[in-house]
Amino acid sequence: MNTLRQLCQLSLVGICSLIVSIGAQVLPGKTIQYIIAFPPAGESDLVARYQAELSAQKYNQPMMVINRAGAGGALAWSQLNGYANDGTIVVGVNIPHIILQPLQEGTQFKTDDIQAIYYYHYTPDALMVSADSPYKTYQDLVNAAKKDPGKLNIAGSAPFSANHMATERLNKLAGIKVNYVPFKGTGDLISSLIGMHVDGAMGYLPLAIQQKTKIRTLAIATEKRHPSLPDVPTFKELGLNWVDGGYRGVAVPKSTPKDLQEKLSNYFGTLNADPVIKKKLEDAGFVLVDIPLDKVPAFMKEKTPLAMDDAKNAGMIK
Repeated sequence: MNTLRQLCQLSLVGICSLIVSIGAQVLPGKTIQYIIAFPPAGESDLVARYQAELSAQKYNQPMMVINRAGAGGALAWSQLNGYANDGTIVVGVNIPHIILQPLQEGTQFKTDDIQAIYYYHYTPDALMVSADSPYKTYQDLVNAAKKDPGKLNIAGSAPFSANHMATERLNKLAGIKVNYVPFKGTGDLISSLIGMHVDGAMGYLPLAIQQKTKIRTLAIATEKRHPSLPDVPTFKELGLNWVDGGYRGVAVPKSTPKDLQEKLSNYFGTLNADPVIKKKLEDAGFVLVDIPLDKVPAFMKEKTPLAMDDAKNAGMIK
């Protein structure tokens, strides 16, 4: 009798688990195509694949990541409102990219065209060089840049991006002049950084942690040092008022019904709050945020003036 009761209890647990799994599906019977506007191996791609794996395995909601790189992300973002508005296609979006790229002549989208529904993390800026670089410290690189203004080339992901703005911020705060060299994405610049085809890179903390045996990180834009890089100082320690990075989220076509936007926003919030993915991302250097659909307008209102100030400092706008 006890054995039978235990079996029934186990069956009930299994049924409940199945009900919870089915209930969590935001689009029952459909697959979500998750378009990433950058090449594979970058931060946007990495997190999307974590989310897709969790979505399928834990919540029974199939999700397929598709890389559609071009124009520093602008290719995918300019096509966003031409996609189906039934929730089956979502597109990863980045700040300040979607704020600054429309400042460029010929960009095929405006910031207001982007209907972001959720922002889930940011990656702190990180100044890096190859492990074989002659620059052992932040001050070494700054001294070299002051000695030969305009000679050093610093790589980053895309023009009018967080990496671009961080490089210009370095120029202003450190009183130097280095050249920014844009690549298609983080994944594309790694070999050039390691091989010293560029003098350094302005990237993000996750890359610094991931490649810490092959690169040397000189400074990171966090409040405190990161446990994975305990010997790397923050910019604040070095006397620069700098805590910032690139924000990432997900958007849908503007014509997507509001109730579906809310469902998708809540679903990505559920993925972001999952303890397994939370620990994985935080250990890797991502800083998680929770900005659902109803808080997106205020978030954009906060971030837009900051991005515009960076653009003014860089001489991109008057």
